[in-house]
Amino acid sequence: MSGKRVLVVGGTGYLGQHVLQGFSQIHGDGGGGTSSHFHLAFTHHSTPPPPPLLDAIPHLLAYHVDLITGQGFDAITSSFGQPDVVVNCAALSVPRACEVDPAAAMAVNVPSSLVKWLLSFENNSTLLIHLSTDQVYEGVKSFYKEEDEAVPVNAYGKSKVAAERFISENYPNFAILRSSIIFGPQTIAPVPKSLPIQWIDGVLSKGNTVEFFHDEFRCPVYVKDVVSIILALSKKWISEGKQMRLLLNMGGPDRVSRVEMAETVAYVRGYNKSLIKSVSASSVDRGVKSPADISMDITKLVQTLGVSPISFKDGVTLTLKTEAKS
Repeated sequence: MSGKRVLVVGGTGYLGQHVLQGFSQIHGDGGGGTSSHFHLAFTHHSTPPPPPLLDAIPHLLAYHVDLITGQGFDAITSSFGQPDVVVNCAALSVPRACEVDPAAAMAVNVPSSLVKWLLSFENNSTLLIHLSTDQVYEGVKSFYKEEDEAVPVNAYGKSKVAAERFISENYPNFAILRSSIIFGPQTIAPVPKSLPIQWIDGVLSKGNTVEFFHDEFRCPVYVKDVVSIILALSKKWISEGKQMRLLLNMGGPDRVSRVEMAETVAYVRGYNKSLIKSVSASSVDRGVKSPADISMDITKLVQTLGVSPISFKDGVTLTLKTEAKS
């Protein structure tokens, strides 16, 4: 595994930074007496490479890439070479922003220039790990399975379904991960967007009552479990060399409402649960349709990779413990 090249597309974002950190922390014996370390690079577009990230991970290469035009990929070819693994974390992922500009959502979220670039290499010996979403499901039942029909209710979900189809029709070696809400500690270079557990903690800590939906269900997944899943896929490809065509639900083991998420934070922190006011999702107009129940069955993920994501409560406890130290 020594010297394998990994490219993280969208490496300045929340998941991208955690993935880079995960790969950078793999040291030691890679089997057969070789030490396992990865050559790491990432792409960025709207956010310049943050110094804390570059300082934390030695020899990390950064490339400015426009995913819509594909500009910048040639520079990666000439100085980094063909990656063994590409992890695509780049997306327009705010549902409301996608609703306002569905064309931009399609242009960014369907990775046509990335796939075209990967196909320019003679052999398809790059594994593409692509992040999709639980929002591909309609949200009318609990615990969706991968083979259930994808019937997205908003432009974000539609763009992610289009991306899944594009990859499976055009590229032979991929793993698509349908992710639920990803939560966990802040990144090496803090991201500006609000993080779910930290946000709930922040509003409850002020002692004011806050409204949460009791009828919207998700399977939030701890960020370090997501990293473990991506590492497991990468190692599988590198050690076995068998092309994959995988589609996996990637959530945590617990189906929780927004109210239950808030109650868990209150429990871990010792806040008064009466601050949490239970309301229906239908009582608020968010400018975008949001699926009610997109909880997922993760049996296939656990069986395929042997990674069992931790419970929501344990993830919240770890997240808040990490935040307290930083």
